[in-house]
Amino acid sequence: MSLRSIPLIAVALVLYNIVVLLGGSAAPADILATRLFALPVMSSPGANMPFTWADLILLVTLIVLFVEILKSTYTSSASLMDHGLSMLVFIVCLIEFLIVPKAATSVFFLITVATLIDVIAGYTIGIRVAKRDLQIGGE
Repeated sequence: MSLRSIPLIAVALVLYNIVVLLGGSAAPADILATRLFALPVMSSPGANMPFTWADLILLVTLIVLFVEILKSTYTSSASLMDHGLSMLVFIVCLIEFLIVPKAATSVFFLITVATLIDVIAGYTIGIRVAKRDLQIGGE
């Protein structure tokens, strides 16, 4: 199994679980609202935009979703394994969202939606690329 077959979207799931589930007995909303740092905003001099754990987790989710969509354009046995493991990550997210009380947040819901998009995009793009490869090879 190559490194290309490992779904990176699992990084967002693991990061959320580390931050929220291991973050103590505080409510998930309180943990996710913890301010990490502030970014100065040019539109309002002297104002700062707070950057929270929720913002960081969603940023990481969007970045790895982009990488996963790029990875889905390859046609190889590693990409087939990646699609299968991505489906497994989605199932884990869905079960955790439905069963674990600390996962019932909007941030985790968006991670779950991102894993669903990864699965659908992976299979859809993979089929389109494979069809194109067959058409080119058939001529």
